[in-house]
Amino acid sequence: MTTPINDLFRLTGRTALVTGGSSGIGRTIAHTLGHAGAAVVIVARRTEQLTRTLDELHDQAINAAAISADLADPADITRIRDQAPTLFGDIDILVNNAGNNIRHPMAELTDDDYHQTMAVNITAPYLLGQHFGPRMAQRGWGRIINLGSQQSHKAFGDSGAYGISKAAITGLTRSQAEAWSPHGVCANTIIPGFVLTPLTEPAQAIPGRVEALAARSMIGRNATPADFAGLTLLLASDAGAYITGQAICVDGGFSVH
Repeated sequence: MTTPINDLFRLTGRTALVTGGSSGIGRTIAHTLGHAGAAVVIVARRTEQLTRTLDELHDQAINAAAISADLADPADITRIRDQAPTLFGDIDILVNNAGNNIRHPMAELTDDDYHQTMAVNITAPYLLGQHFGPRMAQRGWGRIINLGSQQSHKAFGDSGAYGISKAAITGLTRSQAEAWSPHGVCANTIIPGFVLTPLTEPAQAIPGRVEALAARSMIGRNATPADFAGLTLLLASDAGAYITGQAICVDGGFSVH
C-alpha cells in the first residue's frame, strides 16, 4: 500500500535541533521543519537574532524554543545536549548548520583561526552527533543533516581551514551513516553553492563577485536560503528513509563545471 504524500513528509511528533537557526539557511530550515509539524529548538550566539527568529516561529504557531550558545565552547555544547531534550522531548532531527567562515589565505592563517574553525565547523557537529545519534538509534528513528560547502569537494576561494573543516563534515556524515543507519538513523550532507546570507557578506562586498558567481551557476543566479527548504524536508522525513551517507548538492549546477 502506498503511503499518502502528506504522511511521507509530515513531522508531527518529532523534535528538531537546528544550530545556527537564527539566520540564513538555518532560519529557513527551522521554519520548514516547524511548518511540517516538528517542534523546533534553535541554537545561536546572537541573542537579538535568536529572539527575533523565535518570535517569528511562535507567530506562525510553531512550537519552538531557543538556546543561546557558542558552539566553540565545550561547556556550551554540554549545556545544549542537556537542555535541548528537556524542552519538547528527545531530539529526533539534528541539523548541524552553524559555521564560521574564516577565509584568510593559507599562509596567513593563525593557530587561533584554525582552532576556532574546527571547533565550530566539525567538532561541534561531531559532539552533538555523538550524543544524539545513539539515542536516535535506540529509538529506531532519527535524522542527522550536516551542512557542507563547495569546499567539501574542491578548493575554492582561499579554502584554508574552512575547506579542511567542510571536507571533514562529509567524512563525519559517512561515519554517522555507517554507524547508525542500520538502526533507522539517516545521516546526510547538504552541499550549498554560493548563498546570499549574512555568512557570505564579505564575499558579496567584493565588486563583481556576486555577479561572477551567479554566472557560473547553470541556473544563472545565486542561491537564497529558501532553496534549501525542499531537500531539508525530504531528508528529515520518512520520504528520505532510504537516503543516507550522501553529500547532495543544492547549487544550481555550480559544482558541475
